[in-house]
Amino acid sequence: MPSFEVLYQAAALCLTYPDDDFRARLPLLREAAPQLREFTDHAAVTPPDELAAHYVQVFDFKNRHSLYLTWWLDGDTRRRGMSLLRFKEVYRAHGLEFTGEELPDFLPAVLEFAARTGENDLLLEHRECLEQLRSRLTDFGTPYASVLDAVCATLPTERTGVRP
Repeated sequence: MPSFEVLYQAAALCLTYPDDDFRARLPLLREAAPQLREFTDHAAVTPPDELAAHYVQVFDFKNRHSLYLTWWLDGDTRRRGMSLLRFKEVYRAHGLEFTGEELPDFLPAVLEFAARTGENDLLLEHRECLEQLRSRLTDFGTPYASVLDAVCATLPTERTGVRP
């Protein structure tokens, strides 16, 4: 079975907008992370425009399936700014500067960070958020739920030793 780091990197790619680069990587993603085959197999047989429209429908119209982890705890409050700053500080502490177009709590960015560093504390700290997202994606009936299933399966159910 592949390491969690490989799975996290593959999951990060699966949870980004499905552009031409994503489609080109599908065979590699399928081989590298067998836990994601349900999703990668679906993506491989779904027409590109349909897959893109589904991504937008699932993630871009409402916060109900938000990929921004601090939204699940802070919503659109002032407190969220401090939470976002903390993500940047964690990245910086590991020698990484967050310069992406997305906010630092964007789940694919957090997964890529975990893949690069082997550090999954941010995922562990937001496990309940990930579980809520996973549940809502499952209820919505989207194949993206299987990506969250795979990520959540790597995280212990108890938060022992995790810094708040």
